[in-house]
Amino acid sequence: MEQTIRKAPLQCRVNGQQVEMLVKPWQTLLEVLRDELRLTGTKEGCSNGNCGACTVIIDGQAVDSCLTLGLEADGHEVTTIEGLANGAELHPVQQAFMENGALQCGFCTPGFIMSTKAFLDKHPKPTETELRTGIAGNLCRCTGYDKIIKAIMSITEK
Repeated sequence: MEQTIRKAPLQCRVNGQQVEMLVKPWQTLLEVLRDELRLTGTKEGCSNGNCGACTVIIDGQAVDSCLTLGLEADGHEVTTIEGLANGAELHPVQQAFMENGALQCGFCTPGFIMSTKAFLDKHPKPTETELRTGIAGNLCRCTGYDKIIKAIMSITEK
């Protein structure tokens, strides 16, 4: 006998656009974003919340989308890396990362940028120590973090 997979309704705003769809109750937000909405800027790294590559912002809070069920976004505002730039104009965090060479392979970059944006929205003038604590949930295996910290601090000094 064939088993029917029951899907549940999801209504939320993603990058400013209203989204209504049916999703499997066990799908993570990462899967919904990448597989259903084709927003592939959010990366799957460790799948257990340790690397931060999948970081998105829900209602102003940075979250690991690999640990968040898609249905948890119901009724909320989700922002992904695709939602930061204003047309061809990069968000200041994206611009700072580019100007300071704060990326190499680029895999972790979207997660770092999203964590940074959420952190700076709440702490616009952090000390370097506060900043390092604020982005501690993101890992990079290429840059050594110095350029990332320099890029972020360049925004706070303006």
